Amino acid sequence: FEQTNNMKKEKRILTAFLSGGIIGFINGFFGGGGGMIVVPLLQKYYEMDEKEAHATSIAVILPITVISAIVYLFNESMKWKELGFVSIGVLLGGIFGAIILKKASNKVIEYTFEAVMLFAGVRLLFF
Repeated sequence: FEQTNNMKKEKRILTAFLSGGIIGFINGFFGGGGGMIVVPLLQKYYEMDEKEAHATSIAVILPITVISAIVYLFNESMKWKELGFVSIGVLLGGIFGAIILKKASNKVIEYTFEAVMLFAGVRLLFF
């Protein structure tokens, strides 16, 4: 019985490590989007509810995004003027989103996330 628990623990650690690598690659390669994988992963493998998964996703993606931004900076791949304007919008949107996340029910968050994912998928396929 103890060996079975150890195997489950090792599988869970391996899953977290591999999925973390995939998430980091996607976020670095596309400049974002890792959260689309992190949220379902946290819900399935770590049994988190919607709010926990989304909040944890933000915490996971932040360091990846900072590291990716540093790499882009050293590769001179950014336009500073646009970065400034977008950063202000992201900051304000992030504050507003976090406030809404705290107040919204898990079902509202789930349906909103699914709708955004569906819209993004359809847009990528046809536009």
